[in-house]
Amino acid sequence: MVHLAMLMRAINLVNRMVGNLASWLALGIVAVCFWVVVERYVFSTTQLYLQDLYVWLNGAMFTAAAGYALYRNDHVRVDIFFRPAAVTRKALLDLIGVVVFLMPYCFVVWYYSWRFVLRSWSNFEGSANVGGMPGLFVLKTFILVFAALVALQGVAMAIRSILILTRREDLVPDDYRYKYETE
Repeated sequence: MVHLAMLMRAINLVNRMVGNLASWLALGIVAVCFWVVVERYVFSTTQLYLQDLYVWLNGAMFTAAAGYALYRNDHVRVDIFFRPAAVTRKALLDLIGVVVFLMPYCFVVWYYSWRFVLRSWSNFEGSANVGGMPGLFVLKTFILVFAALVALQGVAMAIRSILILTRREDLVPDDYRYKYETE
């Protein structure tokens, strides 16, 4: 059980680091979008690659931070049954949700995106806009990053559930335990 707890902590650390790094892209999105507006209305010009850039940064940020959002429990959840449930029931519901829904979803996203991303890399695909950004293949790779990070966090959730169901909640870090009070 200790090894499972160490794996869970490692996965949480990876998603925390990626999520914190990806959150800085928001600053870049705002700066680029601001500059596009200034160019358009002050200088009466525009650079198409900059218009692509802030949209692409937005896509990269949200796909890279999805595992972090799952770690922080910031995703959408139907709380009718979950919020008032006891900790062991929450652990059981999470375990079922991860095994039945989350992992198959991540597998499907990875499976159907793999060839799509490979084809994009083989063509070094760029923007469909004339004068747009090169490197669309890098952005498309974030689909695989999304699937991998969310699946990893699903593994961490399953480990947390297993630890709780086997009465080893002491191995779950404080910041990853279920909240007892309503938020």
